Amino acid sequence: MIARIVLHIRAQAPAAIGAAAVAVLGPLNPAWGAPPAGAAAQVAPAAAQASPAACLSSGDGYLRARLAGSIDADIDWPNSGTHCEGEARRNPHGVRLSFARPGGGSPDLLFVFGITGVREAEAAHALGVNLTIIVQGASVVFGTLGDSRCTIDSLTQQRLDAPDTYRLEARGFCTQPARAVHGTGALLVSRFDFAGVVRYPRDDDAQ
Repeated sequence: MIARIVLHIRAQAPAAIGAAAVAVLGPLNPAWGAPPAGAAAQVAPAAAQASPAACLSSGDGYLRARLAGSIDADIDWPNSGTHCEGEARRNPHGVRLSFARPGGGSPDLLFVFGITGVREAEAAHALGVNLTIIVQGASVVFGTLGDSRCTIDSLTQQRLDAPDTYRLEARGFCTQPARAVHGTGALLVSRFDFAGVVRYPRDDDAQ
């Protein structure tokens, strides 16, 4: 169990995490299951040395969240210096978005939101969310291990210039904590809101 950490994170150092941010949790699936063993491993050094991160080229990406429990934190990550990734599947319908600011604070956190029932370009309400929070470099992973503990209040999408790509903005909360996947400890994310990017597969690569 990691020590209880009390902090306010408003990181400024730019960084990038690359495609590994999404890959750590393995393939998308309807249950948004637990991450595999070793998912808390650090991102490859080459990614960390990439050009300065920016979540959205439009400048309006962000992540805000309130954490309590094994980690106490008010997360306030603006577009600049925050790296976000997003992917979607049409069968089953769902999206997964990740946010990180490696080098921007301690602990070094990676957030992954798996949202069921999302369809391309459509707004939505009252959706289940599987939430995973990885403390990178510490072999600590907190997960809800399902989408019944967290809810999206509202979700909107706006088409971006890149093909099949959208700005996805969402607001939500958790009523039960994410628990340590290995060992003890729990982390309640009482509220969260974010804007990130998600790419939908074309018809020829839909799964």
